[in-house]
Amino acid sequence: MKDLPNLRNDDLLVGYDSSDDACVYRISDDLAVIQTVDFFTPIVDDPYMFGQIAAANALSDVYAMGGKPHLAMNLLCVPGCLSNDTIRKILEGGHDKALEAGCVVAGGHTIRDNEPKYGLCVMGFVHPDSILKNVGARPGDVLILTKPLGTGILTTGAKRNVTSNGDFVAAVDCMATLNAKSASDVIGMKHVHACTDITGFGLLGHGFEMAFGSDVTIRIDTVALPLLSGALELSRTGILPGGASRNMDHVKPHIKVLPGVDQALVDICADPQTSGGLLVALPEDEAALLLKKLHLHAPKSAIVGRVEEKGEFSLILQ
Repeated sequence: MKDLPNLRNDDLLVGYDSSDDACVYRISDDLAVIQTVDFFTPIVDDPYMFGQIAAANALSDVYAMGGKPHLAMNLLCVPGCLSNDTIRKILEGGHDKALEAGCVVAGGHTIRDNEPKYGLCVMGFVHPDSILKNVGARPGDVLILTKPLGTGILTTGAKRNVTSNGDFVAAVDCMATLNAKSASDVIGMKHVHACTDITGFGLLGHGFEMAFGSDVTIRIDTVALPLLSGALELSRTGILPGGASRNMDHVKPHIKVLPGVDQALVDICADPQTSGGLLVALPEDEAALLLKKLHLHAPKSAIVGRVEEKGEFSLILQ
């Protein structure tokens, strides 16, 4: 049997130090492996769409690191009451989304649980010199967000029967959309300083991780935020998932909300996203070109903030 390469701690290129989206381990001078895992409970009733969304969410971490997913394993928790047909549809949804990403689902693990849960453990590859991290943003950078916000609010509203069918369908479509094309556009830019995907910690949580890890202050323009249809109206009526308040509590000591900012937009910033977009920090003079590329397939991509020298707060909402 061929000898395995020596495994060294200094080949761990990205670990848990900066709360990044995945770990990265160097295999050779021109190859590194990205490893990530994500799974959660259903946020839609349709089992096939649940599988699609859960898979897209897990695959997103690889894209956020600048890589491409290649291999995945299913993670599935099933209660005894779940029919075989429902289980099959969940797995089909995940398989089809992985196939769309060019990723092979090679097996997995299933256990009994009181509540259904599904996701993927994903492995991808990236050149060691092309890794994108959630830290490294520099003063003078602008921040681009590639997907609209509001998935947590709209799915919460759907559970309470106050989200319109059209708005819900649009949210589901957004969550099931891979970040593959957006990541390809980002990778094609010369000077991307930081990148992360916006998921469960919301724009506030992931923005804070980027700002804190980069030792900068990030100023978010709440009026410029791209929003899913119906999200702002529901936010103004107090339709918020429980995770929004937890996200806010986590970052509250580190943020400043300027006078006059719409509280509904602040709440949307804290809204936990499922399979959200990429948040990219890059020089302002390159932002227009990136937006031009993104708008071909991610039309709501927008500049949502700027990076400043480190001040008293990590995040400023204006």
